[in-house]
Amino acid sequence: MAATITTYLNFRDTARDAMDFYRSVFGGELQVATFADYRVSEDPAEQDKVMHSILTTPSGQVIMAADTPNSMEYTAPAGHALSVSGDDEQELRGYWEALAAGGTEIMPLSPAPWGDSFGMCRDRLGVDWMVNIPGSPDDGGPPAPAAPPAPPVDTPGDATGV
Repeated sequence: MAATITTYLNFRDTARDAMDFYRSVFGGELQVATFADYRVSEDPAEQDKVMHSILTTPSGQVIMAADTPNSMEYTAPAGHALSVSGDDEQELRGYWEALAAGGTEIMPLSPAPWGDSFGMCRDRLGVDWMVNIPGSPDDGGPPAPAAPPAPPVDTPGDATGV
């Protein structure tokens, strides 16, 4: 199996809410195991915490999450964002609306200088998201880069200097 990079989010007592929310946004199958399932804590207050969860979306994307044990320091996420893009504008706008609802729009979803629609938000659980919706070729965005000129061709009797 080839190596993969997967998003793994950590929360303080809200991983189950987060993963239920992300399943409502992206759909898919959610699997959740608690601290009690793995017998990793004797603290009764931690038995229902999420030890490991995995959401696999219909398109095969994966988000994982867990609750941080009470004995470990927890720092809210900062300095990164999850990025969602694709070619189905309606689907992406739906993701944007769901992720931004109850959260904070950092940069409203709007036309971007590169010709796409782009927005940034922090969802109601404190996770930052970027959504990019490709623009159409005729939407007034920047022109596509020009093809490089063809190299000169030597023909009999015609010196190109190459």
